[in-house]
Amino acid sequence: MSTPTAARTESQLRRLQEICLRLPDAECRVLGDHADFRVHGKVFAYFLNNHHGDGIVSVCCKSQLGENADRALHDPENYYLPAYIGPRGWFGFRLDRGPVNWSEVENIVENSYRIAAPKSLVRAIDARV
Repeated sequence: MSTPTAARTESQLRRLQEICLRLPDAECRVLGDHADFRVHGKVFAYFLNNHHGDGIVSVCCKSQLGENADRALHDPENYYLPAYIGPRGWFGFRLDRGPVNWSEVENIVENSYRIAAPKSLVRAIDARV
């Protein structure tokens, strides 16, 4: 496994921002190598780059009860439980393991958004489909 370059992680963050900011009322706050994405003050996704020295570049999302552990158990190459937030129902999707499946990223981000967002905004997404 090669170490991701700064240009690659910056490109991944931009791509994640495009995905997240398409969602109604979503906001982004970039803090150095990390970013969080919020809807009405609630975080629904994080971009983490070497969080607490773990060497991982990932997008972290909320999940339904137990889904985070199931993902990490059944597909540890792509999913893991991030420090501190993993035990609270979050999982990480690795962006540092070769080509990224951005359709999968869109799916997990939208599912996380649906957990955090007010019901009226979730209905707005459903109305677009």
